Amino acid sequence: MDRRQKKTRDAIFAAFRKLLERKPYENITVQEIIDEADIGRSTFYAHFETKDELLRSMCTDIFHHVFNQALPKEAEEDYSSGIRNLELKLGHVLYHLDEHRSELRGILSGNSARLFMSYFRNYLADLFMRYTDDFSADVPKDYLLNHRVGSFAETVKWWIAEKKEYSPEELAAFYIKLIEK
Repeated sequence: MDRRQKKTRDAIFAAFRKLLERKPYENITVQEIIDEADIGRSTFYAHFETKDELLRSMCTDIFHHVFNQALPKEAEEDYSSGIRNLELKLGHVLYHLDEHRSELRGILSGNSARLFMSYFRNYLADLFMRYTDDFSADVPKDYLLNHRVGSFAETVKWWIAEKKEYSPEELAAFYIKLIEK
């Protein structure tokens, strides 16, 4: 992607984010995105076939950044157990999601929540899979993974949608306390 294409794509994302702060996803039209980004219709469709594809791409960008950004090495070394390391990583994920809270509220407020949560669960599954051996549970690993992913995804949805003011670290600690029992 050349510099001009990246600039246009960034303008589309910025317009979409701005609109998501004001209204639910399903109430946003492609025309509103085009107007807010100050681009032509054909330019929008050169980058995205549909509004859903724009949402998917935005989620991919957010999640790729959130889940693939390395934690500082010294922070990881502060925790000797895998469970504490998981708590640190979940806090890291929550910290970055908190940075996108206003746009995520728009996504989670309507029909787009299902699409967002589907993408989010895939990334969470990859993260939790690394820690399935760190939890003692007398249940099949696929069930354990499904439970961890689902409960954390719903925790995030509740935290964002209900405007809960717990810090990322507090929420990660709450979650770990529940799954350790």
